[in-house]
Amino acid sequence: MQSDSGKTISIWMTTATVPVQPALVENTHADVCIVGAGIAGMSTAYMLSGAGKSVVVLDDGPVGGGQTERTTAHLSNVLSYRYYELEQMHGEERAKLIAESHTTAINTIEAIAMQENIDCDFVRLDGYLFPPDLQSLDEMERELAAVHRAGLSNVELVKQAPLEGLDTGACLRFPQQGQFDPLKYLTGLVAVIERRGGRIYSNTHVEKIEGGATARVETSNGQVVTADAVVVATNSPISNVATMHFKQAAYITFVIGAKVPRGSVTQALYWDTLDPYHYVRLQNLDEQHDVLIVGGEDHKTGQANDADARYANLQKWTQERFPMAAEILFHWSGQVMNADDGIAYIGKNPFDADNIYITTGDSGLGMTHGTIAGILLSDMILGIKNRWAEVYDPSRARVGAVGDFISENINVASQYLDWVTPGEVDSVEKIAPGTAAVVRNGLTKIAAYRDESGTLHQHSAVCTHLNCIVSWNSSEQTWDCPCHGSRFDAQGKVINGPAIKALADI
Repeated sequence: MQSDSGKTISIWMTTATVPVQPALVENTHADVCIVGAGIAGMSTAYMLSGAGKSVVVLDDGPVGGGQTERTTAHLSNVLSYRYYELEQMHGEERAKLIAESHTTAINTIEAIAMQENIDCDFVRLDGYLFPPDLQSLDEMERELAAVHRAGLSNVELVKQAPLEGLDTGACLRFPQQGQFDPLKYLTGLVAVIERRGGRIYSNTHVEKIEGGATARVETSNGQVVTADAVVVATNSPISNVATMHFKQAAYITFVIGAKVPRGSVTQALYWDTLDPYHYVRLQNLDEQHDVLIVGGEDHKTGQANDADARYANLQKWTQERFPMAAEILFHWSGQVMNADDGIAYIGKNPFDADNIYITTGDSGLGMTHGTIAGILLSDMILGIKNRWAEVYDPSRARVGAVGDFISENINVASQYLDWVTPGEVDSVEKIAPGTAAVVRNGLTKIAAYRDESGTLHQHSAVCTHLNCIVSWNSSEQTWDCPCHGSRFDAQGKVINGPAIKALADI
């Protein structure tokens, strides 16, 4: 399966082949049009089609071909923020609903896989949260009290994680977590949705979304989908010019997959509490070996181009703790949208028509947040009251996350200084084959890429979202926007919103 979101290959891209879908070639109508065929969009389509709604799913790449194929596919009610922090930001009652919703998401994926006979390697297992050193027992005890208040009464403090040769110190054991193969799961959802009459179209780029009595979704090829409601499930919403992008920040996260002997690492989910934190799981490779999947080393999108060093740091961290992890089989990166208060934004698009819905801000828990979106958005469209609606409301007021909101937006504002800096090289002649650079051209800047054959490709370096200057990601061979996370391939084509239009040709 060919990725449309980068050059590296995740393990899931080698284990599953999602059926190829046709492009949309004529105008059509559905009860609900869903833009984005990742875990959130496909979960929503599954829920709505099961309730008798006609659905059309549009994606400019293959099903799962965006960030879903770049996840590590932890299914967990352990979030990137601690529960004592979530309490401070959302209050104790909403912290309970956050825990409940993620637990329900794991249960839902398991139930769908069983009911629809989807062989997606789903398994239940424990999760272990441990501090970066042996002196942080206070944090674990504080978090234990918070998770119990949140209703996760089966969480317990244990002496250490079950890792031979690695003393994690006291840590928290979270039972009944889960893991799966996300592309195998989406392959199963495709079959069910199509059996119910749902229509899924790939290679169909959406250019405009309008709400109203009858919503309109216009594609770059001129076709139009009309619908009673539209769900925008594009990781970062393409239907929202600014509002949501001031409430979340885009980060690149890195992953390696190391070959280990079967049984040498206890199967579980593992997380430390460093910032950025590390996250670990296993995936079966063959009868003798597993793949140890380790992620971390995050940086803000478009604000570093040092992937080799990040992968090296991950390998060093891994081999110090798992010396049996000798051979690195995979390395890849993905983009995470971090909400400023730790949980996703799911619901009606702010300052838009009432029939336009979004899901974004997954904050590192894309698989459970995407499933929560499927449940919550289908309920909203069907007119069913859902107790999670206010928790995930994209228009919710900020209470305890003001500091993060301010610091992230100061960071964004500082990126506009790139307009007045020199280019990375003073001439396109200095760009070697297979490399790229931003070059100043008078009052503007050019994103110049020379392919392996030596042909030069030049585009405006101005992001088509809110006019930041893009930067080159040499690992994935993409142009990344440091302001709000838009990403473009080497030829300037959009591969991740919020931008809708390609970089302008020069």
